Amino acid sequence: MNLHAATRAVLAEADIEAKLAATERLWADWQAGLVRPGPFEEAEPLTQAGRPARPELLPAKAMPRRELNGPAGHAALIHALCHIEFTAINLALDAVYRFRGLPDAFYADWLKVADEEVLHFRLLRDHLRTLGRDYGDLPAHGGLWETALLTGHDPLARMAVIPRYFEARGLDVTPGIQAKLRGYGDPAGAAILDIVLRDEIGHVAAGDRWFRHLCRERGLDPCAEWRRQLALAHLPAPRGPFNAEARTRAGFPVAEIGVT
Repeated sequence: MNLHAATRAVLAEADIEAKLAATERLWADWQAGLVRPGPFEEAEPLTQAGRPARPELLPAKAMPRRELNGPAGHAALIHALCHIEFTAINLALDAVYRFRGLPDAFYADWLKVADEEVLHFRLLRDHLRTLGRDYGDLPAHGGLWETALLTGHDPLARMAVIPRYFEARGLDVTPGIQAKLRGYGDPAGAAILDIVLRDEIGHVAAGDRWFRHLCRERGLDPCAEWRRQLALAHLPAPRGPFNAEARTRAGFPVAEIGVT
């Protein structure tokens, strides 16, 4: 099967369970050698990934604050994490579908990332259900996908912004979220984030690896180019506190951010 055609079908799938199963199957088919990139051709523009009718998407500024001060805030926090992971599935699939003519190892990395994001989503959704809610019951925002569209023209821009900025920020904030969950009496939720954090280090590492690869191919300085890409995407430089250990393991140490 043609990898890009197969990935587009999974990316366009709006039914949650069908998308999860198809993503897992696509990764398994890649590992078995059943799907591979076909002849190079430009990707047909895709502005919206498949998603269910719910959750309702609101502008980020319209989202209520998620304070962990009661059952409603607890559910809202876990729901927000679910939404991030569901969006991350689409983002990884989009990288496979959108960017053509890259080494097979690039596609293997992002198919594996998509498969791991499915696991994260399943774990968090199951946990959310124990709180009497399900994914889609609460509003969410689509800012992450919208930012990804700004980088859809260039894999270097995508690697700079999604893994090296947003996912790396996830490494920074996850320990604090875990501490809040434990303090609230939700060690199970914190334990799920142990799995998420472990895998996200690998996702940032993959993004960092391909960002540097593309910089080398184009004769660009990675530090200067990363800052340039953030400016093009209208993103501020990240601010601490930073998870220095996780960033170092991912190959993107704090020293390279340009702040201390």
